[in-house]
Amino acid sequence: MPDRTVFFVSDGTGITAETFGNAILAQFDFKPHHVRLPFIDTPDKAHQAVRQINHAFEVEGKRPIVFSTLVDMEVLGIIREGCKGMLLDMFGTFVEPIEHELGITSHHRVGRFSDVSKSQAYHDRIEAINFSLAHDDGQSNRDLQAADVILVGVSRSGKTPTSLYLAMQHGLKAANYPLIPEDFERRQLPPALVPHRKKIFGLTIAPERLAEIRAERRPNSRYASMQNCRAEVSEAEAMMRRSGIRWLSTTTKSIEEIATTILQEIRPERLSY
Repeated sequence: MPDRTVFFVSDGTGITAETFGNAILAQFDFKPHHVRLPFIDTPDKAHQAVRQINHAFEVEGKRPIVFSTLVDMEVLGIIREGCKGMLLDMFGTFVEPIEHELGITSHHRVGRFSDVSKSQAYHDRIEAINFSLAHDDGQSNRDLQAADVILVGVSRSGKTPTSLYLAMQHGLKAANYPLIPEDFERRQLPPALVPHRKKIFGLTIAPERLAEIRAERRPNSRYASMQNCRAEVSEAEAMMRRSGIRWLSTTTKSIEEIATTILQEIRPERLSY
C-alpha cells in the first residue's frame, strides 16, 4: 500500500506539476499513489478536485500532498480554501518572487502547450518524431543526411526509446540501427552509415542486463542466452572502438541521462530550453 496520495493539479496538462513534484518526491523513501488532475480550469472542476482530494484524506487518514501549477486565481483559491491536503503552489512560490525581482508581470499563461500549434519549434518536433519513427531499427536509409544523430548498438540496448525521447523532448531527428551478426562478421559498420560516421553515437549494455531484457521477449532462446549476449556486446564495443565512435553504457542510466549525455556530445545548445 502507498504511504499516501499525491495529487498534481493543473489548468493545463499537469506535466510540469508532475515533473517538478516527482523530482522533489524522489528525495524521499516512500511510495506515493500518484493522481494527475489536468485541465482544472473552471470553478466547478476545482470543486470536483477538492472533493477527490478530501476523499483521499478521509480514506487514508493522512493529508494528501498537492502539487499545483494553477494560474487562475479563482480556481486556485477554491483549492486552497477547500482541500484538506498539503498544498504546494509552485507558481506562487516561484513566479511571484521573480515578478518582484524583475519588476515585470508574468504572462500568467495556462500551460506551455496553450499556443503550441502556432510554434515553429512544435512543428519541428513533430517532424523529428516522424523522422525517428521512419528510421527506427534500421527501417530506412533515406535522408540520413538530415539526421542529427544516428544511434547504433545491439538489439535491446535502448536505441528506440532514446531516439524517441530525443525527438519528443528536444526536436532532434534521431535514427537508430541495430548492430547484427553480419556486421560483426564483416567487422564493419553497416555500409549505409559509413558516410555519416560523425553523427553516430553508440549504446552498449552489460551482457547480464541484456540477457534479462531479451529473456522477457524471447525466453530460453539463443538470442537471450548469456553466451550470445556476451559475444554480441563484446563485438559491438570492439567495432565502436575501431570506428572511433563515441559510446556509453545504458546499463544503469535512465533515458533522460542517456539523452543528456548524447546532447552534450552532439548538440549542446539543445540543452537550453
